[in-house]
Parts: sequence; structure tokens; C-alpha cells
Amino acid sequence: MSDESTPDIAQLLRDKLAEGRFQNFLQLELLDHDAALGTVTLRAPWRPEFERGPGTLQWHGGPIAALIDIAGDFALIAKLGRGIPTIDLRIDYLRPAVDTDLIARARTLRAGRTVGVVDIELSDKHGRLVAVGRGGYSTVQKDQAT
Repeated sequence: MSDESTPDIAQLLRDKLAEGRFQNFLQLELLDHDAALGTVTLRAPWRPEFERGPGTLQWHGGPIAALIDIAGDFALIAKLGRGIPTIDLRIDYLRPAVDTDLIARARTLRAGRTVGVVDIELSDKHGRLVAVGRGGYSTVQKDQAT
């Protein structure tokens, strides 16, 4: 559910999607967010550039991993209001994603002083779970690092 009390977070998320060249290449779309909960939902459209092998119409694992990582990062951006770097990422691929847009739903589990942890679920257009991930992110602010 969108958090209407923080429209600037929605704009921040949209701006970060638009300004990042890689996010732009992936053509990611913000579908939903909740700043209080630290959740985001992103959509990535199927494109032939993401094909695992000629004629398979299957997503390559690389763009799937990128989508999971970006969704995790954006969940913490929604909660903290600033960008953060990835320090760890684990992905379990559960089934092939074939000729489908993908929906990433990310939920912040912890947004601590130094580390944030996010769970991410990736589904196809039929709602079938394709992959799951857990990301660890550095939440240290620049003034804390010195």
C-alpha cells in the first residue's frame, strides 16, 4: 500500500529509477511503496536483451539478480530516504521466468544504524514465485563512517 503521507519518498524513488542508467536500461517501474514499512514493488518488463539463450525466451539470471538487488536497495531507500550500498546478496532461483514481465516485492526486515536487511520475492505475470533473495546493505551515514 502506498504511503500518501510521504509523497517526497515516492518522488525520490522515481527520481532514482530515472537517473540511474542501469535502472533505466532495465526499464524498471515503481508500482507501490510504503515508507513506514520499508516496502517497494517494482516491475521489470520482458525484453529480448535479457534472454538466457537464443530462442528460449527465458530470463537470464543476471538481470533477475539485478532486479532483486535494486528492489532491496529501494525498500531501504523508501524507509531511510537515502541511497545505500549493497554488502551482501543471496538469491535462490526457483523456476524459469519465460516470456514474462517480473514483479519484485521487497520488504525491509531491519534498518539498523549500520546494516539493513531486506527480503525480496520475484514473481512472474501469473503470480508464480520465480526467485527469492535476501540483501544486506550498509546503512552507515557518511558522517558516521569517519
